[in-house]
Amino acid sequence: MPPKSKKAMESINTRLALVMKSGKYNLGYRSTLKSLRLGKAKLIILANNAPPLRKSEVEYYAMLAKTGVHYYSGDNVDLGTACGKYFRVSTLSIVDPGDSDIIRSMPDQQPSKET
Repeated sequence: MPPKSKKAMESINTRLALVMKSGKYNLGYRSTLKSLRLGKAKLIILANNAPPLRKSEVEYYAMLAKTGVHYYSGDNVDLGTACGKYFRVSTLSIVDPGDSDIIRSMPDQQPSKET
């Protein structure tokens, strides 16, 4: 892994740990879809080995809810570890970032241009 992407991943992991400590979040596919349908999710994080059908469904709901999607560079084991859990997490929605600036600082987040 190049040093720049490793540093970016560490940055995301520390922000994610702060969300786990001070914010509100939903782990898992079904609760993520529920938070998207209710319009509560602020950011969605998907592991790079999330099942393609589920990934596209989450992307579709996120597009309808105008919510950002971040593609985590590690697999679901790495994402679960970054969340401080001892299980795999392929889909995660952040409802309230708490003290973290994770929503503003995601590298591939661009504001949508609506006309």
